[in-house]
Amino acid sequence: MDAADLADLTDWFDRTARDLAWRRPGTTGWGVLVSEIMLQQTPVARVEPIWLEWMARWPVPSALAAASQGEVLRAWGKLGYPRRALRLHAAATAIATDHGDVVPADVDTLLGLPGIGAYTARAVAAFAYGQRCPVVDTNVRRVVARAVHGAGDAGPPSTTRDLADVAKLLPQDPATAAKASAALMELGAVVCVARGPRCADCPVFHACAWQHNGRPAYDGPAKAVQRFAGTDRQVRGLLLDVLRGSAEPASKARLDLAWSDAGQRDRCLDSLLVDGLVEQTANGMFALPGEH
Repeated sequence: MDAADLADLTDWFDRTARDLAWRRPGTTGWGVLVSEIMLQQTPVARVEPIWLEWMARWPVPSALAAASQGEVLRAWGKLGYPRRALRLHAAATAIATDHGDVVPADVDTLLGLPGIGAYTARAVAAFAYGQRCPVVDTNVRRVVARAVHGAGDAGPPSTTRDLADVAKLLPQDPATAAKASAALMELGAVVCVARGPRCADCPVFHACAWQHNGRPAYDGPAKAVQRFAGTDRQVRGLLLDVLRGSAEPASKARLDLAWSDAGQRDRCLDSLLVDGLVEQTANGMFALPGEH
């Protein structure tokens, strides 16, 4: 793709981008950071109502930092991967304490916050502060694999290669580059999808190397299919559901009702304790952190 193709892409984005709450004018760096943490491995439709609740309840980092970890986990609800909630709480505390309650704009400073990785730091810098930095997720990798390299899908991730691929595409003007980053992500999320891509709706169809190559099938390593039913992740979620639904600490006997396999259940409870998502009281009961 060249500069003209990127212009077509950003024009398409201006016309058709989804009206997501965190994209609206006035959204702060904090709002963008919260959205990016919530959106990790979680669909937009599940995130948006929870994001709106969080921003109404905790509009600045210091507000979230003042809440207990238990409150934060309750509010996280069914978003999944609840350690993200604790990482966000830790980041909020650092932002409130060390950065004047304002999310930093610099990628390196963002990377210094608890639980903030390479993707999230760049996403906040680009989408909250309009900076020129490559933002690479699964959707962007797929778009680049097809449109630039002519492959059916992206192979195994390589941070160095993936960032370099996207950096080559971005215009030099920071604001235009930030919009291009958002447009690449949107294209992969709604048009250039993994299965059944809507090529007729693609704004860069004419420049797509995959089309010119005859749309070859992906021939790289098989991708792992994530299952949920019966996994430790499901069991951990069921145990947390018991505690979120209780105003008081719960007994081990009550937790035992959540899952029939005692070995798996106890292993998952131990892992929740190690991760700091559950605490044991002095009298042997179990509670969300800070709620006993």
